[in-house]
Amino acid sequence: MIDQSLLAWFVLTAVSVLYVAWDAFHSNPEMTVMKWGFILVTLFMGPVGAFIYVLSCKPPVPEAHAEFVTPLWKQAVGSTVHCLAGDATGIILAAALTTAMGLRMWHDLVAEYVLGFVFGLFIFQALFMRDMFGGSYSRAVRKSLYPEWVSMNAVMAGMVPVMVILMSRDMSSMHPSSLRFWGVMSLATIAGFIAAYPVNLWLVGVGAKHGMGTVLALGKGGDTLPLMAGAELAIATQPVQDPGMHSLHGAAPQPKAKADMHSLHGAAPASSGSDSTLPRVTLPQQLAMAGLTLIALWGATLLAGVGGKLGMGTGTPMPGM
Repeated sequence: MIDQSLLAWFVLTAVSVLYVAWDAFHSNPEMTVMKWGFILVTLFMGPVGAFIYVLSCKPPVPEAHAEFVTPLWKQAVGSTVHCLAGDATGIILAAALTTAMGLRMWHDLVAEYVLGFVFGLFIFQALFMRDMFGGSYSRAVRKSLYPEWVSMNAVMAGMVPVMVILMSRDMSSMHPSSLRFWGVMSLATIAGFIAAYPVNLWLVGVGAKHGMGTVLALGKGGDTLPLMAGAELAIATQPVQDPGMHSLHGAAPQPKAKADMHSLHGAAPASSGSDSTLPRVTLPQQLAMAGLTLIALWGATLLAGVGGKLGMGTGTPMPGM
C-alpha cells in the first residue's frame, strides 16, 4: 500500500512539475530565478508545490502579476521558495550521498546542513541575485549571509525529525534506490517549507530579504525590466532621509517618488514625524530571530534523537532482520 501510494504521488509530482514549468516559462512574468525555484520546489514537494505556485504566483492575467504578488504573505512565499529551492537541493543531494556511503545518521545531518547552506547561499542567493547588489558577487554573499542562515536553520528544523524518525523505522527508506527514500525526502521538504515560512515572513516584512518579483515586457523587442514587489519595491522607492531601510542590503535609496510602503503590506501608514526614520530591524531583533531558529533546530534534533536513531547507518541491522 505504501509503495503504491508513493508511486501515485510521484506520478502526480511529474504532472505538477510539467505544469509549473510550462506555465512559468510561457505565461507568467515572474523573475527567472523564481521560475526555477518553483520548479525545484514542486519537484521536491509534489502537487503541494504546484498548489502553492497557483495560489501565490499565478495571476488571472499575466499583466496583473506585479499587483497579484504584492501582499506580504505572497512575498514571503516567494522568499521561502527561493530559500528552499537551494537548501533542499543541497540537503537531498547530501542525504543521497551519505546514505549510499553507509554513514551514520548524525554524519548525514551535518553533511546536509553544510551542503544545503552552500547551495542556498552561494548559488541560489548570491549568484542568482547578485544584480540586486550592483553585480558584485562578494557583496551579494555578505548581504545574503544572515537571511540565508536563519532560513536554513528553520528548513533543517522542519526536515530533520521527519527524515530521522521515518528512516529509523524503515531501513529501505535510507537507500536512494528506494522509492521510500524519495517519499521521505518529499515529506521532509514540505515540513521544511512550513517551518521556514514564518522566518521568511519576518525577513521580508522588515526588508531583510527579497520577496516575490516580476518582470514586465517592454515592447516587442524582448527587453525586460525587473520590478521588485513587496518589501524590495518599498525599499527601492523610499526617500533619501530613510537610512534604516537600507542597512541590511547596503543599497543607496533612489531619489524616486515615495511609495506607500505600508499599503503594499496591508498595514496602516505610520504617523508622520520621527517614527518614519526608525530602522525596520535592529541588531537585537536579528539576534533574537537567530536565537529562535537555533533553538528550533536544537529542539528538532533532540526530537529526532528521541524518536529515531541518530547513530544508525545504512549498514546497521534493524530488529528482526
